[in-house]
Amino acid sequence: MALALNKIILAGAGSNTPGAYFQAVTITTRDTGTANTLVPAGAYVLFATSNVAIQATRDNGSNWVTIVAKNTSSPWLVSDGVNVRFLNDAGSNVNVTLLEVNGGEAAPGTYND
Repeated sequence: MALALNKIILAGAGSNTPGAYFQAVTITTRDTGTANTLVPAGAYVLFATSNVAIQATRDNGSNWVTIVAKNTSSPWLVSDGVNVRFLNDAGSNVNVTLLEVNGGEAAPGTYND
């Protein structure tokens, strides 16, 4: 995950291109009913996905609460990689598409070869 706010943005750069603010990422949720997949640490824009809800816990996983209902988009989702998860009740694999902050490209130079 790149820093979410400190970016140089190129005008007219679309997603998944050098200089773009966002890049798409797809996460496949588990394929069994009522399974869950942790959301990797990062800051995301979430698109609506059928049969997948977002849950969070504030007590180390003892109780999970739905914070984004199934088939609902979220303008901004932040995860620490441990306390936020996807809940998939489709009974099969479901791909969740997110936009994350573009990590940038490696820049060759004297001190970073």
